[in-house]
Amino acid sequence: MTTDIPASGRTLLDRLERLPLSRPHLMLLLIGGLGIAFDGMDGSLVSYLLPAVKPLWQLAPWQIGLVGSSLLIGILVGALGAGIIGDAIGRRKVMMYALALYCAATLIAAFAPSWELFFGARIVAGIGVGAEAAIIPAFIAEFIPARSRGLLVGAVAGFFSAGYVVSALLGRLFVPAFDNGWRVAQVLTALPVLMLLWWRRGLPESPRWLIQQGRYAEAGAVVGALEDAVRASGKVVPPVPAQAPQTTLSVPRATRPGAGLILMWRDGLARRTAVLWLLWISITFAFYGFFTWIPSLLVERDLTISKSLSYALLITIAQIPGYYSGAYLNERLDRKWTIAFYLTAGSVSALLMANAGSNTQLLVYGILLSFFMNGTYAGLYAYTPEVYPTAIRATGMGTASAVGRLGGISAPILIGVLFTSIGFLGVFSMIAAALLFGALAILTLGLSTRGRRLEDLDPGRPVAHPEAAVASEVVN
Repeated sequence: MTTDIPASGRTLLDRLERLPLSRPHLMLLLIGGLGIAFDGMDGSLVSYLLPAVKPLWQLAPWQIGLVGSSLLIGILVGALGAGIIGDAIGRRKVMMYALALYCAATLIAAFAPSWELFFGARIVAGIGVGAEAAIIPAFIAEFIPARSRGLLVGAVAGFFSAGYVVSALLGRLFVPAFDNGWRVAQVLTALPVLMLLWWRRGLPESPRWLIQQGRYAEAGAVVGALEDAVRASGKVVPPVPAQAPQTTLSVPRATRPGAGLILMWRDGLARRTAVLWLLWISITFAFYGFFTWIPSLLVERDLTISKSLSYALLITIAQIPGYYSGAYLNERLDRKWTIAFYLTAGSVSALLMANAGSNTQLLVYGILLSFFMNGTYAGLYAYTPEVYPTAIRATGMGTASAVGRLGGISAPILIGVLFTSIGFLGVFSMIAAALLFGALAILTLGLSTRGRRLEDLDPGRPVAHPEAAVASEVVN
């Protein structure tokens, strides 16, 4: 169902698209990136906490698997809920509430007297983390011009690796240092609550969401403030492109909360949704299976706990160039080909690691696997919000992320149960197979999105040349 809006709605979108990339866009990248960093920071920290909490509470293998998956259980709920709520009440409010929930639950986990309370608190923290990770890519994508969207949204996803590096440093410096080092590490991961003071003043609402809701004056104020900030940064703001004469525009009517769960399987979106779900499950299964268990798996290869954590830190640092190389290639190879390349290279790296014959080979192949898996995420975070219209973009992003977490939840548990029977070789062969499966899915069914503005990616629209995208006449 569509509704008519004034032509000024299209003008606002044209004003957004013609802005040069400048300081206010980079500030939005920083705001969103720091939110994404929480996902990486707390998600990674559990692998460093497990060696400490296992003897503390005398955890059985199945309990270790549950604790390893606790955050992911919450992330599944948070990602799904944030998408639905974000399409209903806006992106900004979800980001604010999610950050507060994450920080409060993390503090509770730090002082947990039992593994049951620790497990429960980390689930709640995961709800906040999942909401942030699901809503931020859609939020950022709705501000960035088509010519830079893949680079910027991919770069936002790169903050995930920064969170992983911070957690690796916390795990290396605090966890083995003294008896309650793991509690100190958890307290430190709650410090982002201070960001709420900044976000309350500096976080705008998505103008595309406001337009879709019919709140044109508010959208105009956001766009105007962005234009003023671009001028203040020293950049020239080009004139608004000429439009074909018309008095109204058609956009999808605002949907009831939860309706996007049905709409993403209709009107040409079913194939896109199926591909995204396959991609998210395959990469998230491989990623969390690898990073949750890597310190413990290295110990099983006769490395000391200290050396295992040092190797894990180096492997984690490899995430950073992986992400930003993927973000760079988003605008060179297209998101589809970037994702396929990094998944395939990651699969090869996992097979090499499975057959590593020395500690040096373990480290090198582990670094390569980390590099390529995170390059995949740079493509996937940019690709996912692009393939849905504004009315259900957050729902589509959140649902894909939530479904993907099923792979992340199952991987640590499955590895914990199967490791004694399949060993190191079996674990990394399984990771390689998951990555290769995702590569085949995107190659056969994926959509090219490079250079096309969000409104031009509606499945009912003809494919437009990238340079013509800014003149698109239909707003979704």
